[in-house]
Amino acid sequence: MTGHPEVDVLVVGLGIHGSAASYELALRGASVVAIDGFPEGHHRGSSHGRTRMIRRAYPNPVWNDLVARAFAGWRRWEEASGETLLHRTGGLYAHRGASQLQGPGCEVVADRDRMRELMPSFTVPDGYRAVFDPAAGVVEAETALAVARAGARAAGAELAFSERLLSWRTDGDGCLVETSARRIRTRSLVLATGAWVGQLVPELADLFEVWRIVTVTLRAGQRIAEPPALGAFSVDRPEGLVFGIPDAAGNGFKAGVDAGEIWNPDHPATPPTDDEVSELCRLMAEYVPGAATDPRRDVVEAVACLYTMTRDRRFVLGRLPWAPAVVVAAACSGHGFKFGPAIGAAIADLCRGDERRDLDFIGVERRLHT
Repeated sequence: MTGHPEVDVLVVGLGIHGSAASYELALRGASVVAIDGFPEGHHRGSSHGRTRMIRRAYPNPVWNDLVARAFAGWRRWEEASGETLLHRTGGLYAHRGASQLQGPGCEVVADRDRMRELMPSFTVPDGYRAVFDPAAGVVEAETALAVARAGARAAGAELAFSERLLSWRTDGDGCLVETSARRIRTRSLVLATGAWVGQLVPELADLFEVWRIVTVTLRAGQRIAEPPALGAFSVDRPEGLVFGIPDAAGNGFKAGVDAGEIWNPDHPATPPTDDEVSELCRLMAEYVPGAATDPRRDVVEAVACLYTMTRDRRFVLGRLPWAPAVVVAAACSGHGFKFGPAIGAAIADLCRGDERRDLDFIGVERRLHT
């Protein structure tokens, strides 16, 4: 690099993974500047909202180590912040035929009496089996994002919102970056920009597809939708996976469908329509009979967010082969928030030069399955 770098790492994007990376990097003593093109608290990406699901049940054992690192990372963040970030509720994941879901402590359940024993409020459709994950639960997403950002700032990172990345280029062994406010030389550049990563790295653009996803949250205080009567759940259907998050700690009962229309992220996701809200309320009543699901009286929040999808539903995380100073952390395919601390630590390792071959299954260079 010509001259001296102004910072060790510049992070672009302050959703959960950019915020987590800023936190983990600053804890290790790196000088960090992190920017986001939108105001703090915006709803333009994929990290807003009060809750997310966490689970150990995953489709392939290759995920197990990263899942374990995520659970350990949440514990570490809880201890550092004094905040409760995880609620263990158990999870029941319903599917037709054989399921690929597996993980430590998970149980395949075919007996309907056993399903009702594990989660009395959840009605599994006829002909379905399920996988029970006793470790599953709810992440306090809004609090977690605040913890990561506060921790990053306390450790010396600069977090700047409403500052857009205009361009970047390699410069010696680092990068020269131009933003809407300044030019920065950095040893490592982290692109944690979710739906916009294809615009910043055109060579990867064909890997990604952005979806608009709708979720609905019902009013808190319905015991039928609280643990232990209800835990995290999903129902695998041809029309799209229905997922449910129980009302843990007064956050309300939340559900959505893991399918949506293709969206241009440069335009704000349009608010949910009345028909979309009514359909989600119908599904919530179908799978949790007895829950109050009147769209006019019981819905406290209906929001749209963006999923940045890959064909194999795996992340894209690693250094760019043609620009090793650049780490891409993107395309979390609707299930990335739960990995926040683990992804943040992985980014910090990669910026330090560690190999992390355990991440090859989500690496930039892997071959995506069709």
